Amino acid sequence: MMGPRVCFFTSDHDLDPIKRNKGDITAKPITIHDDVWIGGNVTFLGGVAVGKGSTIGAGSVVISDIPSGAVAVGNPCKVVKIL
Repeated sequence: MMGPRVCFFTSDHDLDPIKRNKGDITAKPITIHDDVWIGGNVTFLGGVAVGKGSTIGAGSVVISDIPSGAVAVGNPCKVVKIL
């Protein structure tokens, strides 16, 4: 289940100005496993995975993997409970 205004950003640019000016952009996958609940206004950055049965609280910014069965919230998103 997914709330409103959830954003998935798979691409990123290098912090080095020379590489950035070349237009080099990298993309990383985002993996959402089964039975995940995602609150409204959640942002996912590339390269993260959310494990089966997890819940992501509204307004969270997911910058790293969330394990299965976790409740995670915040900016940056952190696990607060394992179900």
